[in-house]
Amino acid sequence: MLNLLVVDDDSIDLMTVKRGLVRAGIAHQLCEAKDGVEALAVLRGDVMPAARRLVLLDLKLPRMGGLEFLKELRADPALASTPVVIITTSSQEKDRREAHRLHVAGYFVKSLDFPSFVELLTIIDRYWSAVQYS
Repeated sequence: MLNLLVVDDDSIDLMTVKRGLVRAGIAHQLCEAKDGVEALAVLRGDVMPAARRLVLLDLKLPRMGGLEFLKELRADPALASTPVVIITTSSQEKDRREAHRLHVAGYFVKSLDFPSFVELLTIIDRYWSAVQYS
């Protein structure tokens, strides 16, 4: 079972992720963070299990944005290999390039309709549930 951390400051988007997980029949442990600072605290603390973590990350966040969070995450030896999938409204090529430079596992733009979003969550879940973590 995956341990999901959803990092997004928009309560509607968080609710959409939760609804999408329910609709897709995905029942993993879910933690939430509103920005990169909270997300790092969750990952460095004992809020969620350390095994089989996957971060679903928005880029446009208060205090510490998604790209800043990724830089901090990759610089921390204990967290550097944590898989991160970007789900954002930013379709800017420079954001996509920087995210991939920081080794994200995927980059998806949020402008999807709900059934497509559920399908995306299903695909992410199937892939990461099958991956053997080291």
